[in-house]
Amino acid sequence: MNIKQIPAGPLETNCYIIHNSEQALIVDPGGDPDKIIQYLTDENIEPEVILLTHAHFDHIGGVSELRTYYNLEVYLHEHEASWLENPQYNGSSMLLGSDIKTDAAEHTLTPGKAEIGGFPMEILHTPGHSPGSVSFVFHEHDFVVSGDVLFNQGIGRTDLPGGDVEKLERSIRNSLYHLPESFTVYPGHGPETTIKNEKRNNPFFRA
Repeated sequence: MNIKQIPAGPLETNCYIIHNSEQALIVDPGGDPDKIIQYLTDENIEPEVILLTHAHFDHIGGVSELRTYYNLEVYLHEHEASWLENPQYNGSSMLLGSDIKTDAAEHTLTPGKAEIGGFPMEILHTPGHSPGSVSFVFHEHDFVVSGDVLFNQGIGRTDLPGGDVEKLERSIRNSLYHLPESFTVYPGHGPETTIKNEKRNNPFFRA
């Protein structure tokens, strides 16, 4: 299993390409689809699906072009089912000044164990930054993709519509901090970290 971090879009959101030697998952393509396509082409791997940790504009800017180029289907939590089509909900009209939108997701992410695109994972519903935020846990490979919930010594903002700092704290303490301390955390922005590091050093929520 390999994971490639590609900062993309207006806010340098971390897009992750999770792949083996032939297949890949695209997580949170926030923009710059050409960079993502180039990496997949160079590695000679085919993406299976697009997974979204949530539907804020800076995580979805490349969805439309990639889903068309590769004929991909999109997975998103039901609480944000209408956000891909609505620039007011996804924040692009308010924060970017231009509209980002694409067709609705084909599939709903349901918390629990799943196999998507041939990759086994656990889906955690981790609201707080947004109502439909999820984290993707890959137990066999000791890492979690946390979106904008938990950062390296930081947490996701809660001042956007649907944000709730109490829910965010519960998501971090009751879900992410229950993962093994050795797990690597791949956040939506900035460098990777570990569960151990955040439990001990996160200035907002320590275990």
